[in-house]
Amino acid sequence: MTARIYLDWNATAPLRPEARRAMVAAMDILGNPASVHAEGRAARAIVERARMQVAAAADADPEDVVFTSGATESAAAALFGRDIDSGGIEHPSVLNWTRASLRVSSSGSVEVEEPARTALQVASGETGIIQNLPKGIAVADATQAFGKIPFSFRESGAECAMVSAHKIGGPKGVGALLTRKSAPAEPLFRGGGQESGRRSGTENIVGIAGFGAAAEAAAEDLEGGAWSGVEELRDFLESALRENAPEIAFIGEGAMRLPNTSCFAARGWKGESQVIQMDIEGFAISAGAACSSGKVGPNAALLAMGIDDSLARSAIRISIGPSTFREDVSQFAKKWITCYKRRQMRGRAGILRTEAQQA
Repeated sequence: MTARIYLDWNATAPLRPEARRAMVAAMDILGNPASVHAEGRAARAIVERARMQVAAAADADPEDVVFTSGATESAAAALFGRDIDSGGIEHPSVLNWTRASLRVSSSGSVEVEEPARTALQVASGETGIIQNLPKGIAVADATQAFGKIPFSFRESGAECAMVSAHKIGGPKGVGALLTRKSAPAEPLFRGGGQESGRRSGTENIVGIAGFGAAAEAAAEDLEGGAWSGVEELRDFLESALRENAPEIAFIGEGAMRLPNTSCFAARGWKGESQVIQMDIEGFAISAGAACSSGKVGPNAALLAMGIDDSLARSAIRISIGPSTFREDVSQFAKKWITCYKRRQMRGRAGILRTEAQQA
């Protein structure tokens, strides 16, 4: 059986070995992090070590890190009950709490009017487009940028930011809200007062341990230049596709993008059909955000950029990472081009049959 090739890192990145080891070790820790006895202190030590690791990776103070179940919970905690504007390209976890009133340009940039009452993604997980984050933004969604490009919570001046473990090779179901003490974020969960009263509930020490280890490893990858090689692979992919199918449209081409993300569209070939076809061929890709998987319709973020409905419905996303091989990308490009040209030939044959029947 031919090995499958995973090209959907923006949905979830493969679990890092460092995270796996940290999680396995944490499973043997008996205590509750809130307990004062030796077992409880051992559990608390795991949580606090991870807090320092995540803070270092995000250039934040450890006391700014509040562990949550993921970026969606973090967004809700940061935005609940607030009057916040956003652009239509934001993730649904942000759009559900904000007013999508800000103009989005055809290049994917959001025109921010009042940073102090705006939520803005640092980078799009669907197109890879990187935003110019103004100082003092109310809420910064750093979920896709974290670990792939430099992001400093300290220097951003943001009141709050969201990050997630599974986007950087940590476990699913754990993330963090980065929040300053002066931020108006209110705890969604009230109870035992964990996380300094900002997120009640016994901490998920196994997930948090994996998150911390993944954050540390991701920071080392970023500093070591691993994502430069990823960008070269992304550009290689786009060059191969462009050479063999010059009519396809690359979304965000010319804009600053995440080094691992390519969003492109072949008009008339629905994105979900491409995902199914490539899945059959052994490739895991996406037609947009993982939270929208299975929903038939055009990509809302692309529509917000002014891309027409037909093209938006035809878009797919390829997202790769440091452990993606050049051969993985090459095989995908060859198979996608083969399927695309075969489809074109069938389309032309259908037109000829129709013309013959009408003659």
